[in-house]
Amino acid sequence: MPKLKTHRGAAKRFKKTGTGKFMRNNAFRRHILTSKTTKNKRQMRGSEEVAAVDATKLQRMLPYK
Repeated sequence: MPKLKTHRGAAKRFKKTGTGKFMRNNAFRRHILTSKTTKNKRQMRGSEEVAAVDATKLQRMLPYK
């Protein structure tokens, strides 16, 4: 049987936890940070769990992760 290819763009952006959930980093943290509030920037720190709708797509993109 042919092997499935990993989507390299997705592999660089998402990590899988031990329980099988996918984690993502928050957007809007790169530039123009002066116009964003301190509270907003603080809440965008760290990573978040991917929505369940998108998790099924990621399982197909990252078969061996």
